Amino acid sequence: MPPIGAHVQIKGGLAKGGLAYTDAVGARAVQVFVGNPRGWKPSAGDPAQDTAFTAGCAERGVPSFIHTPFLVNVGSPSEATVDQSVATIRHNLLRGAQLGVQGVVVHAGSAVGEDRYEAALGQLHERLLPLLEELPEGGPRLLVEPTAGGGRSLAATVEDLGPYLAALEHHPAVGVCFDTCHAWAAGHDFSVPGGMTATLDALVATVGAGRLGLVHANDSLDACGSTRDRHTTIGAGSIGAAPFAELLAHPEVAGVPVVVETPSEDDGHARDIALLCALRDGALLPA
Repeated sequence: MPPIGAHVQIKGGLAKGGLAYTDAVGARAVQVFVGNPRGWKPSAGDPAQDTAFTAGCAERGVPSFIHTPFLVNVGSPSEATVDQSVATIRHNLLRGAQLGVQGVVVHAGSAVGEDRYEAALGQLHERLLPLLEELPEGGPRLLVEPTAGGGRSLAATVEDLGPYLAALEHHPAVGVCFDTCHAWAAGHDFSVPGGMTATLDALVATVGAGRLGLVHANDSLDACGSTRDRHTTIGAGSIGAAPFAELLAHPEVAGVPVVVETPSEDDGHARDIALLCALRDGALLPA
């Protein structure tokens, strides 16, 4: 069964804060930032905290993941942004190897202009593919997360991942992070019975079996196709609970970690994890 967890708060350090939060919300999978999510400055980390975090995750049997900063965009027309994006991805992959994480999540990015789509895909090939070739075997995979759309996203729908992975020559170190809120915002309709199943079937048809490395389970405050990325509590948004039962029952999700990035106030993560576990285990019939 897919382990279910959360993007955890690490106030006080990866181990001291992160593991305490993991236990408090009952997370069986964790995602973290290893630096400022809205800045470029890399963080070397704290060796003692790193060691304790890695050991703590191993002791708990909890798979871990890193999410790169939101500024990363290898498709940008700005050379400075591309340079910083590549350097940031490299840094996060190296930190991931140090911490023993399974994957490093990166937003697919944008061409920042309708007429730049092919050029932006070319930048992926020229700048990101060489970095993937440098990676030692056995390290974390780079997990591409389609965005909510808007602007000229390089990948929003699951079908958009086809050209994206082709630009990276379907490198074995590349996987996919599927975000339910993003996919809904990009136009995948989960409100009809079988909608989530059809979307995941299309994902597998596009990228192949085994590429899915992580799921972000988030409800949405907005309508399907809105291109707006606003997460909310599972079952309290426009997606509703039923599609998440479909998600957790899909064969491609078997064994794939699932994390929530929903509001954490008032024990929100603990409640969302408990709800998803009940849906996964068949203990709760989706409304």
